[in-house]
Amino acid sequence: MSAIRFEPTKQYYATTSLVIGYALCSSLLAVINKFAITKFNYPGLLTALQYITSVVGVWVLGKFGFLHHDPFKFDIANKFLPAAVVFYLAIFTNTNLLRHANVDTFIVFRSLTPLLVALADTIFRRQPCPSKLTFMSLLIILGGAVGYVATDSAFTLTAYSWAFAYLVTITTEMVYIKHMVMNLGLNTWGFVLYNNLLSLMMAPIFWVLTGEYNEVFAALVANGGNWFEPVAFTAVSFYWVFDLRLVSETCKLDL
Repeated sequence: MSAIRFEPTKQYYATTSLVIGYALCSSLLAVINKFAITKFNYPGLLTALQYITSVVGVWVLGKFGFLHHDPFKFDIANKFLPAAVVFYLAIFTNTNLLRHANVDTFIVFRSLTPLLVALADTIFRRQPCPSKLTFMSLLIILGGAVGYVATDSAFTLTAYSWAFAYLVTITTEMVYIKHMVMNLGLNTWGFVLYNNLLSLMMAPIFWVLTGEYNEVFAALVANGGNWFEPVAFTAVSFYWVFDLRLVSETCKLDL
C-alpha cells in the first residue's frame, strides 16, 4: 500500500514545487521588469530582447537534447500569426503599463485575469462555468481591485489606460492561445518558439510605428554609441535570466 501511495505523493510535491517556482519567478519578474524599464526606457527593444532570449534558449536546449520543440514551418506560422499578434500586444501593453505605473497596479490588474478568462472560456469556448466558491473567490479579488483603484494615490490616466489595454489583451491572449494550440497540435516548447519568434519578427514594425527607433538612435548619439550604463546592463541581464527561467517554469507546469 505504501508503494501505491508513493507516486501520488511524489506527483503532489513535484506539482507543488513547480507552482511555487512559477509564482516566485513571475513575482520577481514583475519587479525586475519595472527595474529594467526604469533603467532601460525602450519598451519595444526591451521586449525584443525577451523574445530573443526565449527563442535562443529553446533552440539551444533543443539542440542539446534537453527538450523537444516542433520544427518551425511557414504554413503553421501563418496559422499561428494572429495568436502571436495578440501575444505581442499583451507583452507590449504589459511593458508600457510597468513603464507608467508601479508594480502594485500591475499586480492588481493581473489578478483580475482569472475572472475574465473564466467568463470568456464559458462564453466563447463553451467551457463549464466556475464553481460557486471559485466564482465567489474571483469576485472578492475583483472587489479588492476596485478598492485599490478607488484609493490609489498614484492614479494617472496614462497608467490606467495602459492597465485596461493590458487587461483586455492578456485576457484575449490567454483564451485565444489555448484555442490555437489545441487546434494546431503544438507541444509546449513549440508554442514558445512560434510565439516568441513571430513576435520578434513583428518588433521592428512597432519600433517604427511608435517612433522608438528615433529615441534609440538619439540615445546612441548622445552616449557616443554606448547603449548600456552599468546599472542598465545589470537590469537587462536580470531581465534575460528571469524571463528564460519563467518560460521554463511555465512550460514544466503545463506539461
